[in-house]
Amino acid sequence: MEIDPNRRRVTAPGYHPPEELPTISGDRGLDHEEKLIFEIGRDGVTGVDLPNVQVAATRLGGQQRRAAIGLPGLSEPEVIRHYVRLSRMNYAIDSGLYPLGSCTMKHNPRLNEKMARLPGFGDLHPLAPASATQGALELISQLMNWLTQLTGMPAVAMSPKAGAHGELCGLLAIRAAIQARGETRPRILVPESAHGTNPATAAFAGFTVDEVPAKPDGRVDAEALKAKLGPDVAAIMLTNPNTCGLFEGEIIEIAKAVHAAGAYFYCDGANFNAIAGRVRPGDLGIDAMHINLHKTFSTPHGGGGPGAGPVVLSAALAPFAPIPLLVADKNGFRLVEDSNAVPAGTKPFGRMCAFHGQMGMFVRALSYMLSHGRDGVRQASEDAVLSANYILASLKDVMTAPFGDGPCMHEALFDDSFLEGTGVTTLDFAKAMIDEGYHPMTMYFPLVVHGAMLIEPTESESKGSLDAFIHVLREMALEAKAGKTARFAGAPRLAPRRRLDETQAARKPVLRWKRDELPQAAE
Repeated sequence: MEIDPNRRRVTAPGYHPPEELPTISGDRGLDHEEKLIFEIGRDGVTGVDLPNVQVAATRLGGQQRRAAIGLPGLSEPEVIRHYVRLSRMNYAIDSGLYPLGSCTMKHNPRLNEKMARLPGFGDLHPLAPASATQGALELISQLMNWLTQLTGMPAVAMSPKAGAHGELCGLLAIRAAIQARGETRPRILVPESAHGTNPATAAFAGFTVDEVPAKPDGRVDAEALKAKLGPDVAAIMLTNPNTCGLFEGEIIEIAKAVHAAGAYFYCDGANFNAIAGRVRPGDLGIDAMHINLHKTFSTPHGGGGPGAGPVVLSAALAPFAPIPLLVADKNGFRLVEDSNAVPAGTKPFGRMCAFHGQMGMFVRALSYMLSHGRDGVRQASEDAVLSANYILASLKDVMTAPFGDGPCMHEALFDDSFLEGTGVTTLDFAKAMIDEGYHPMTMYFPLVVHGAMLIEPTESESKGSLDAFIHVLREMALEAKAGKTARFAGAPRLAPRRRLDETQAARKPVLRWKRDELPQAAE
């Protein structure tokens, strides 16, 4: 038996399937050609029977609507079918390996979901009084203890909603600490390979950004960084492991130089999944680091949230953590919401958001930690690094790895040098992966590598899963080099939609559906 590469079906040797005929319906088996919900909706239909009521005068100051708002009308079965059919077009971690580098798309244990939906957690109101939320506050306290133990940092701010929000929290704490010393330091040092949110956050917080170059081995140039230090530098923002999937071996030396200059060390914690349980950032000299609970501790991605980016803080920055502060006394747990009522010795820089964070994320993360234990968290990091190195070792003879002389951390980085002279672009290669049933890896990032292909398998994948993925990428690379480029031109062919003209889509986007514009939009 063999797998037909064009059909991905098991066939007998020598068998060639007949040429596919177009279907009468436009559907392909269980893959439906689904219309927009506005196209299938019609007036006068609803999935819910609502009584006729007399609408009283509103208090909207004359801003109430005067005509129908154009929502589609469908029955309940039609709504269910529509969204189920659309869901079949999505790629998800539950359907296959998700190799996005820097995103840590690991399996989400269903135990976490069950715990997050327990009564008292899943239906908790953000304005519920402390007397009715003691269990939730105790859970947050336990999670804070885990985060401080894993990072070796004495304090943690729980309210930031995601990574970039956590970066802002860390920089605002740094700014507050500098102001408390009576100083003004306007400059932030950021490596050229940093996540794009780092310089953006620094600028948003009112700092100027000074870029630090990398060495040929993909790590930050420590000497160049030291040369840029001065009395106007507030902090450095460094990712470790960095965005090339490499550990910054000179990080302790860098931290000492930064502190000697009176500045602070902010670490981007997006890649904590590679070192959790093995390395404590506090031991490296880090002053602030956000932790993406939705990455390292296995909670769902996507849909614009929910995210959670707690920020661990060193002793120097702990007094400036934002409110609300979680404290415990003889009466139990409570949140200190007023900056004038904070414990002695604390000087919060302000508030990050209306409430205290994402409760569902907190429950999922603590559930993951308790089910794994400290040794399990460590093993997860070790397995993530092992998986990435297995991919790097298995592919670097046919794909080019710019920093492949030594081991990587949790993600393997390749560039497009192996495609030179083939006529196949990095984008062609990525789109052809879709026909093979795989979501492409992160493309064109980090920017310091031309045609970057960044693969992060995480610890979730079995050796069999990795072997299948490696086999596909090896065969694709060999075909490209051999001039067999037909599969790459115009790929994907087997997806619900073919490749977009991305330039046209960016320059002339159709952002709003209108019935009279449908033919033009369809073109």
